[in-house]
Amino acid sequence: MKMRRFEKVSSEVFDGEVNIPKRSTEQSAGYDIESAEDVIINPHEQAIISTGLKARMLPDEVLMIFIRSSMAIKKGLSIVNGTGIIDADYYNNIQNEGHILVCLQNNRNTPYAVKKGERIAQGIFLKYLVTENDAESSMCKRSGGIGSTNVRG
Repeated sequence: MKMRRFEKVSSEVFDGEVNIPKRSTEQSAGYDIESAEDVIINPHEQAIISTGLKARMLPDEVLMIFIRSSMAIKKGLSIVNGTGIIDADYYNNIQNEGHILVCLQNNRNTPYAVKKGERIAQGIFLKYLVTENDAESSMCKRSGGIGSTNVRG
């Protein structure tokens, strides 16, 4: 299997230009993820931001999505669920091809305009462990996009 990488989703899912995430410095852990669209987030509201990206990784890896500190401190934005979790089997799922979406919350009293190409989050690839009795639980294959791991089959 190929190693981890970011790719653009197909034009059926998102038809726009995107930049593949990169690390800003040699020792940065996170890959800067940009917004693929202009979005206004009203005060104390949420908006789902398209990235136009998907991520391929090994089966025992996860991509964790965090807010960039400058977005939190300077702009008052946060990721709604604190940390986004992109599982390896989210890649190329049948519902949305693994399109990474970031849900941002505006915690300020003024609207915030997210600009296309603005670095809104950072992604960090990590290995994870499973329990010794993991095989005893019934698991199914992912068939959908966001929120699809609660389905058993």
